[in-house]
Amino acid sequence: MTNSIAELEDANCILVIGSNTNENHPVIAARIKRAVRFRGADLIVVDPRRQDLVKFAKLYLRQIPGTDIALLNAMMHVIIRDNLYDAAYVAERTENFEALKETVAAYTPERAERITGIPARDIEAAARMYAQAKVASIVYCMGITQHTVGTDNVKALANLAMLCGNVGVWGGGVNPLRGQNNVQGACDMGGLPNVFSGYQPVTDEAARKKMEAAWGVSNLPAWVGKTMTEMLPAIHAGEMKALYIIGENPALSDADAHHAIQAMQKLELLVVQDIFLTETGKLAHVVLPAASFAEKDGTFSNTERRVARVRRCIPPLPGTKPDWQIICELSTRMGYPMRYASPEEIFEEIRTVTPSYAGITYQRLEAGGIQWPCPTEEHPGTVFLHKDRFARGLGMFFPVEHKDPAEMPDEEFPLYLTTGRLLYHYHTGTMSRRAPGLVEKAPECRVELAAADAARLGIAEGDTVRVRSRRGEITARATISPKAVAGTVFLPFHFAEAAANKLTNAALDPVCKIPEFKVCAVQVTKA
Repeated sequence: MTNSIAELEDANCILVIGSNTNENHPVIAARIKRAVRFRGADLIVVDPRRQDLVKFAKLYLRQIPGTDIALLNAMMHVIIRDNLYDAAYVAERTENFEALKETVAAYTPERAERITGIPARDIEAAARMYAQAKVASIVYCMGITQHTVGTDNVKALANLAMLCGNVGVWGGGVNPLRGQNNVQGACDMGGLPNVFSGYQPVTDEAARKKMEAAWGVSNLPAWVGKTMTEMLPAIHAGEMKALYIIGENPALSDADAHHAIQAMQKLELLVVQDIFLTETGKLAHVVLPAASFAEKDGTFSNTERRVARVRRCIPPLPGTKPDWQIICELSTRMGYPMRYASPEEIFEEIRTVTPSYAGITYQRLEAGGIQWPCPTEEHPGTVFLHKDRFARGLGMFFPVEHKDPAEMPDEEFPLYLTTGRLLYHYHTGTMSRRAPGLVEKAPECRVELAAADAARLGIAEGDTVRVRSRRGEITARATISPKAVAGTVFLPFHFAEAAANKLTNAALDPVCKIPEFKVCAVQVTKA
């Protein structure tokens, strides 16, 4: 997030796109609702489903799945055409504006209506609402990123925000909502194949030398590693023989899950480290039982870049250990001794090699969380980014074009499928489906259908239906919902017995390598 969660209450306009905030991030949704109820903020919700946050929206845009770029380009077309953009900001703080202007000129609201299904008048209204707000915030989640054009979707949002001067100001920004409590921290620590901690490129010689000195090693590799979605094809190709998975359940969470399971079954060694025996853990040769969040000390870095202390409240169960101890012991037995006395000692190393964390200490965190970048111990932390300048100097407009999803509906598979989460469950259900109260609220997978589709297919509420794609099929009970739009069905992906990702398409975004979870073609029949 370029900005902070609390700032949402001071935005004059909030654009929520690709985020079912009410169910996936209910605390943040509460901030958005307060901004509407008590501050009079204008809320624009863009979603193929009529999610609950729509009740608070001044404008609801229901797009055909996979058409976000056409919508955003059309909004920018209107803003530039009607001279609603922040000309001074564009001139002083950005570059490549003319290229953006040329690209979006072709995206009239009428053309965008044909692509997105959103009426041209609503596109015009959204453009004016966003551009004329004193300060506007963009909130998005995996409904934007989990596409073959996910990177371009994010660039389009950044273009829109810069065009109206909404980056580097209180209450504005481009704000992705992280799906877990410490996803941001994992990325900050180098949990990506191309960077060390603090997003220092592995291809940068100075960064490698710094890490080599800190770790007492030499010749750290300068090449970029593989993402998870690249590892699975590499296993099938015989290029990878072993895999070590920590706190992840790709047997349920990866697109085209059957293919992912086949890959893991081919490994000579699969090691899974987790707090419960997951579907992936059942495939493993070795399972390393880890401690839960309540059983260990450390820090989490949350979606607004806030680093906060986590303190152990109960001892680890017998036979389990915190992740850092497991990794240290394994590394030591493999020939590289890791002998840290505590998570605090590890954090001290982190801040010596990570400029954005340099000023954060456990002692300072006793008083509350601190947002990075925090370069010195005297620095208060950074509430919002890019206040006076962008990290690269000027903000770069990056024009992008609409592209259809990798798989479109056809005669055999006439419906769009999109996937997501439910309020009562989390991800693959590793934890939430072990909580009786949550299971009582959402005990089973339900296929969400629009009334028109259900009537056409002869399906009634509660009927068992078969959902089939080019990759597999599942059976589950139908629910006829006003949230659904004709032509699109929705499945939650928490349920192993009706695994939505048996159906999804593993086609990847060429830049970030994320699969197109949010769009594929299916057929639905009464079982």
